Amino acid sequence: MRLEAISWERLTDALADRVTRTRAADDGTWLRVGIDGAPAAQAGQLAERLADGLRLRGRSVLVVSTEGFLRPASLRYEYGRQDVEAYYDGWTDTGALWREVFNPLDPGGGGHVLPDLWDPATDRATRSPYVRLPPGGVLVLHGPLLLGHGFPFDVCVHLRLSPAALARRAQESERWTLPAFARYEAEVHPADHADVVVRVDDLRHPAWNGADSA
Repeated sequence: MRLEAISWERLTDALADRVTRTRAADDGTWLRVGIDGAPAAQAGQLAERLADGLRLRGRSVLVVSTEGFLRPASLRYEYGRQDVEAYYDGWTDTGALWREVFNPLDPGGGGHVLPDLWDPATDRATRSPYVRLPPGGVLVLHGPLLLGHGFPFDVCVHLRLSPAALARRAQESERWTLPAFARYEAEVHPADHADVVVRVDDLRHPAWNGADSA
């Protein structure tokens, strides 16, 4: 895959332009954008940048993090606090994401999305109200290990870190998750399934497959 250097500003503009050109942006239905990346890739920052760029283009945007859809601690830590298999396929409540985030944006849906369900810090339900995303609006969902669940993204961005860069930049408290991301690369091949791939080994100097993904 050929990657070319790009600034975050140009990348944000290019992504926002791509999203607004996507089919659903013009027919009154909703767009669903995924930004996939390990915590060290800082997917949330790109999600917010993209949301700002889309709002400048007249789109209503709702940013949702998978962190708000983690399972209760009793389920996440059933096999220990650092169980790699549980982290890989059991920490995120994918059923709740389908029910509360994706299904309301299906054709004929009401557009009422729950922005978060569970607070991992307090280990309690957030009790957040539903947010209505008007027709033509854009959902931007960000988090790790997003691909491989069949989520119906109209555009998906994968923030790619080499194993060495991920090991170097992962916080000490997150290093135990590294085998889960190695498994993700081996089994899911996220770069092969994403519409846009951005290499973020050095956050100051991203590179993307712009020519290949245009």
